[in-house]
Amino acid sequence: MEKFNCKIANQIDLVNYLKTLGHEPLKIKNQDYWYLSPLRCENTPSFKVNQKLNLWYDHGTGKGGNVVDFGIEYFRCTVSEFLQLLNGNSFSSGLSLSSKNNNRQSSNSRIANEKKDNLADKIVIVDIRTLENKSLLHYLENRSIPEEMAKEHCKEIDFSLKGRKHTAIGFQNISGGYELRNENFKGSSSPKDITFIDNQAKSVVVLEGFFDYLSYKMMNQKSDNLQTNFLILNSLSFFNKSLQLMDKHERVDLYLDRDTGGIRFTNEALKRDSIKYTDQSFLYEQKKDLSEWLNQEQHVKRGHSFRRSI
Repeated sequence: MEKFNCKIANQIDLVNYLKTLGHEPLKIKNQDYWYLSPLRCENTPSFKVNQKLNLWYDHGTGKGGNVVDFGIEYFRCTVSEFLQLLNGNSFSSGLSLSSKNNNRQSSNSRIANEKKDNLADKIVIVDIRTLENKSLLHYLENRSIPEEMAKEHCKEIDFSLKGRKHTAIGFQNISGGYELRNENFKGSSSPKDITFIDNQAKSVVVLEGFFDYLSYKMMNQKSDNLQTNFLILNSLSFFNKSLQLMDKHERVDLYLDRDTGGIRFTNEALKRDSIKYTDQSFLYEQKKDLSEWLNQEQHVKRGHSFRRSI
């Protein structure tokens, strides 16, 4: 199957796609399929997919749209990250196209359109070096991450996007791609994947992003006897893919975000094994994630005003 871009992704049959994610309709009326919302917790189905139009609408949130719109809401990711997920998963080859779009565009024309994709729209890594950029170090300081710790775990990355050069903090994944952050940018280079730090331990700490990982290390920097592996998902979309890796450990500490997606996956893991899996997000239950909680705590100690960064 040809590579997914937005046009092709939006031709995926939503009903079929939801089934691959484990969501079945509770009722079907004409072309309308009604589900318990995949985006939040509810007891009465209010999430509708019109199979003829291949569009969804969540009555509880007032949001709706096409397949790509659903993907970025469900996985809490960017459009680029969602397309990388589709292109990187083997199940994608089994997805059917909607009847609405399947007759409108032939395979040959889709391939022709694919070739028109502009390389300048993709992130291209230009240079990788030790983290020294003053503005990046200042950004890290504002996020309560010490320079020495950041240099140990991150790199300084030059990359090009849309014909322009950018510099960002880079955090590498197991496939060689990088999570990229600076004060004004949040993205990732291909291939998108998890980061696993193997310390030969029997336990693993699971976090969503690398700022959460750096925050955890900051919080425990005086714990000399800390022995654990680390799994940084880099996108919540990799949670189910990583379950087999988590299951190899005797203890799994979950530090996922305190939002709809993070809470949903945490609860699913606890149902899977409430002894092995533990929810540690109670530590920051009033905040979005561990990084935000630590950042505020550190700013309060220093008497600074708190400002959330990307």
